[in-house]
Amino acid sequence: MQLDYGFGDTSFHAAGGEAGIWKLVDEFYDYMETLPLARKILLMHPEDLQISRDKLFRFLCGWLGGPRLFQQKYGPISIPGVHAHLTIGIKERDAWLICMKKSIEQQDYESDFKEYLFNQLCFPAERVRNAE
Repeated sequence: MQLDYGFGDTSFHAAGGEAGIWKLVDEFYDYMETLPLARKILLMHPEDLQISRDKLFRFLCGWLGGPRLFQQKYGPISIPGVHAHLTIGIKERDAWLICMKKSIEQQDYESDFKEYLFNQLCFPAERVRNAE
């Protein structure tokens, strides 16, 4: 069922709202903690991932057209700026995307939304890359 994802809050609702986004974020970080290919990017995070999970959840809510929870709690965000202190190359970008792809595949989303969401997440993933 093709909806006009990316307009208004259609993507937010297609992702299951806040509950669905929390599920996606939790599975994403579960993959980050267990997949060997993600070890390097996991080490870029604080040992306690609670704040990282919260930030990704809040970012995705607003980014998908839902409530702007990140800004409410943490203020404005610049995706490249937040990650500028890290060395993120193609391998790190791809490891992040693999974790996200696996997480998206686990969700009860419509198949066209899964594809749309992954393709859209490739843009911010590439924007944080600052090394070859």
